[in-house]
Amino acid sequence: MINKIKTKFLTAAAIASMAVMSPQVALADDYPSAPIQVAVAYGPGGATDFQARIVTMMAGKEQYLNMPMVIFNKPGAGGQKGWNWYASSASQDGHQLAAYNVPHFIAQSLKFETSYNSGNLEPIANWGADPAVLIVPADSPFNTANDLVDWAKANPGKLTVAGAGLYVGHHIAALQLDKATGVSTKYIPAGGGVKAMKMVLGSQVMAGFNNLSDAFRQGSKIKILAVADNQREASFLPDVPTFKEQGIDIDDSSVNFRGIMAREGTPPEVVEFLAERVHLMFQDAKVAKKMKAGGSPMRIMTRDEVKAMWVERQAYLEELLADL
Repeated sequence: MINKIKTKFLTAAAIASMAVMSPQVALADDYPSAPIQVAVAYGPGGATDFQARIVTMMAGKEQYLNMPMVIFNKPGAGGQKGWNWYASSASQDGHQLAAYNVPHFIAQSLKFETSYNSGNLEPIANWGADPAVLIVPADSPFNTANDLVDWAKANPGKLTVAGAGLYVGHHIAALQLDKATGVSTKYIPAGGGVKAMKMVLGSQVMAGFNNLSDAFRQGSKIKILAVADNQREASFLPDVPTFKEQGIDIDDSSVNFRGIMAREGTPPEVVEFLAERVHLMFQDAKVAKKMKAGGSPMRIMTRDEVKAMWVERQAYLEELLADL
């Protein structure tokens, strides 16, 4: 726990020597005093786990947290198991943080009885925004989203679509597909993005929604038919059209924002310290290089920007899910 905040007054010479660094924040006397654990509510190898390990790898550097961040997984029920544990049982001294996924945790808090919601968690910083994409096995006869929709209309109720869980981004995209086209898909919550991808790779389902970053890493093992966003992902999938480009009214509601949060009750000075240092850490050149190599889109946002995004998504999802 922080005893006090010690403000550092730097001489002009010291400031000049540190010009390449960002402005200093007030440092805590005893925080962090141990490695910081970061809970990921999804299994090892999925997009959230994969990216969380990259964006936290520089935490031990003095200019960031001067202490390593250690990822641990608490998967289950599309994230509900891990986030329920975090919101009710994690420490509140800043040594146990969690990765968040939006719209996932907000949508789940609206549809289920959960211990977590956007009002009892403290955003720290956002590292990425990963669109959902519609995928099919490499040998699938479908080459466009409209091929798949036409088949689904001709074969009502027979189109099987895998996704990570209930009321995660994948599920929201599937619900939007049904609404926009009038088809009725059989959505199968696989219990994580890795399992959902395996179902597509093994042709256990006809199609799936998954994260762009996970799909990108599969290469030619799958076909990516559409991006559920308002614009193409030019950096990774420049040739894959959005649903809207194919005449299907699906917007960016399922885009998966990822970042780090603290539990409600964490001291404000710890939250503010983390908010500045983690935001800087996400901008490290080594982090950006590894994220790009892994096909992981970055969208770095400050604590205040994440707060605003949570409020906006909360209102939007309340309306969207009531309609769906």
